[in-house]
Amino acid sequence: MSLEIKVPSVGESITEVVLSRWVKNSGDYVEMDEIIAELESDKATFELTAEQAGTLTTVANEGDTLPIGALVCTIEVGENAAPAATKTEDKAAAPVAENTAVASSAVANDKNTYASGTPSPAAAKILAEKGIDASTVKGSGVDGRITKDDAQKAQAQPAKAAAPSKTNSTTSAPAALPGSRNERREKMSPLRKTVAKRLVTVKNETAMLTTFNEVNMKPIMDLRAKYKDQFKEKHGVGLGFMSFFTKAVCEALKDFPAVNARIEGEELVYNEFVDVSIAVSAPKGLVVPVIRNAESMSLAQIEKSVMELAIKARDSKLTIEEMTGGTFTITNGGVFGSMMSTPIINAPQSAILGMHNIVERPIAENKEVVIRPMMYIALSYDHRIIDGRESVGFLVRVKQLLEDPSRLLLGV
Repeated sequence: MSLEIKVPSVGESITEVVLSRWVKNSGDYVEMDEIIAELESDKATFELTAEQAGTLTTVANEGDTLPIGALVCTIEVGENAAPAATKTEDKAAAPVAENTAVASSAVANDKNTYASGTPSPAAAKILAEKGIDASTVKGSGVDGRITKDDAQKAQAQPAKAAAPSKTNSTTSAPAALPGSRNERREKMSPLRKTVAKRLVTVKNETAMLTTFNEVNMKPIMDLRAKYKDQFKEKHGVGLGFMSFFTKAVCEALKDFPAVNARIEGEELVYNEFVDVSIAVSAPKGLVVPVIRNAESMSLAQIEKSVMELAIKARDSKLTIEEMTGGTFTITNGGVFGSMMSTPIINAPQSAILGMHNIVERPIAENKEVVIRPMMYIALSYDHRIIDGRESVGFLVRVKQLLEDPSRLLLGV
């Protein structure tokens, strides 16, 4: 019996996915619930599993865009789908019959069986764009098939130099420029396309402005140095900067609720809770998982949530629910060395706080010049809903809380 495996429904707003990678190959025996492929949407990566044990036959190729409900592969279940190890005796008894069956199978499945040097549709497109002859590329797939990865790595063969003309032997040829001039093209992933579309939309549809301030990070750094060992021993996580910034934001939003609001049609929607979106750089692009009800969490709870979400982002395991919603976003460009930036609002939110790197700089303190670890912070906001007074006041309040972290613990 042949079981069809189709693209499952992975979210209400998702209509198509990309088959990013086959974990198993056509002809492999797979166990029930074993991961056979990875599907990528504009929001997350999903694992496709075998619904029953049997022999896998792939239908779609890596790089294909598939609508929800489209056929991805089939699994042959029943006696004919036993693992190869159990059929050794049959193979030895009837080699001629087996060869005939294999040949017939190859003809019947010509869409999924490739002669040596034949590219998949995705690979063929890449080779065509590069102007590379498929016959010059060595395939690493089944039966020598040229995969998408082979095509992306393929380089055009240098043209043979023409023999010098006898009549122009005295004319010197132009010197060849050193270095490679190859180009590489990649199809935009669904995630990258969605991010690009949303960022342009935000720039076009909001009245975005950015205000800046700076924070003396010495009080927080001294507090971390004093209690980091006890904190980790008690809670099992390190004490980072993100928990302090999250707590400071939650406290400041109590005084400036418009920064935690959004526009819906002709109404202003004020949130009486704080779902903080944390911008994280994942292998396949920027993702923004959400810490729910951060206003009611302790520093330890926030640190645990940040660590769990960061690990899931790194492993492409975030669910759509974990990336949906959010009332305010924090992004930390400082981990990449950014000193100052103007972060873009994460719509439909109205504001985003940008953290940056910490640099020791001379500042005036009690009428003396001292060296302190300083960080620039930036608040990008939608001027349609947040006035200048509110944006500046919010950022000043965040600065005050960070420079006197005891306020975060006392709530003053």
